[in-house]
Amino acid sequence: MRAVVQTVSRASVTVDGEVVGEIADGLLVLLGVTHSDTPQVARTMARKVHELRILDDERSAAETSAPILVVSQFTLYGDARKGRRPTWTAAAPAELAEPLVAAVVEALRERGAKVETGRFRTHMLVQSTNTGPRTILLDL
Repeated sequence: MRAVVQTVSRASVTVDGEVVGEIADGLLVLLGVTHSDTPQVARTMARKVHELRILDDERSAAETSAPILVVSQFTLYGDARKGRRPTWTAAAPAELAEPLVAAVVEALRERGAKVETGRFRTHMLVQSTNTGPRTILLDL
């Protein structure tokens, strides 16, 4: 599982003209799933994201109750080492990825996080204002 975590002053996801997820002063998490990921990996990713000391004064979302916007992003597993056209073979198929993204979201909520999401298998317009800027890549 791979996540790009950014501190944001605001972030939103729009699908077909409708805002489906929106936060202010929190974390935007772009989340990719690969073939070997499991529900345990999803729980570990949720813990890492929630406890990641990336906010002001080296605090975490767990400490500050900062909201989290999770957006599925299979392209995080794109491979463009050969040529200019990426391959997506390392990205898990939607049937595996969707429940694992949902497992990360559920684990975050179980930890007390306020979580918004994008919408799986749709064309999403993701807007964000990165603060800091602070961007961390988590690879599990």
